[in-house]
Amino acid sequence: MIIRETAFYWGERTYLMGILNVTPDSFSDGGDFNKPTAALAQAQRLAAAGADIIDIGGQSTRPGAEQVSLEEELHRVGSVIEAVRSLLNVPISIDTTRAGVAKAAVAAGADMVNDISGGTFDPQMLPIVAQLGVPMILMHIRGTPQTMQQLTDYRDLIGEIRAFLWNQIAAAEAAGIERERLIIDPGIGFAKTAEQNLVILQQLSAFKSLGVPLLVGVSRKSFIGRILNQPNPKHRVWGTAAACCAAIASGADILRIHDLPEMGDVCRVADAIWRRNG
Repeated sequence: MIIRETAFYWGERTYLMGILNVTPDSFSDGGDFNKPTAALAQAQRLAAAGADIIDIGGQSTRPGAEQVSLEEELHRVGSVIEAVRSLLNVPISIDTTRAGVAKAAVAAGADMVNDISGGTFDPQMLPIVAQLGVPMILMHIRGTPQTMQQLTDYRDLIGEIRAFLWNQIAAAEAAGIERERLIIDPGIGFAKTAEQNLVILQQLSAFKSLGVPLLVGVSRKSFIGRILNQPNPKHRVWGTAAACCAAIASGADILRIHDLPEMGDVCRVADAIWRRNG
């Protein structure tokens, strides 16, 4: 896959997606980068520390988060994407569930779409992404960020997540998105309990048979805080490192993370251990 002149060779090494939340209320860094100058400075830090992709989002998806208006989401991300693109050539991902935001973000300089709903919240998302001709990340979720943590009852956790992702891959292809442009994410922390998140990491290789690259997002999440008895997300760096190692050992292609360069070091060592050509 080539994204903005950058070639991604899946399976050869782990790629890092640096998180840039331009929101006042994200669970870990809400309010840190919601001003354009702070967001641009953080984007530069992420790129300098080795981020392969910068994921920019203007709508918090933490449990219980309220949805902002389309206009507010556009306002939050538009100028930041333009500013980042004017200074950096690193691929930019737009983290949104709205087709209108995706279209405007790509026009502003974004290169791919990261949709936590897997294309299910907005019926226009898959057709718009097909029209834009950009890669797309399809994540598993149940319900919405407001309701998802009441929807954690699964008969077959891995089987049901896998079936959802399989269906959304098929829907994306039917809408005109080439399979080569698709990436999947099992949605750790989204409609999953702490124990279920661990099961996903333990059985992550089950998703490799879907035949598309696999993104995993464990960074600073609450299941790590629960294990460590650490309520402050910013103090979960080493717990995140352990979870990232587990993901790499099971074949994750991309890790969505907050902490660079720390996770860059983790990936380099883990790749040397678990990837033959690392």
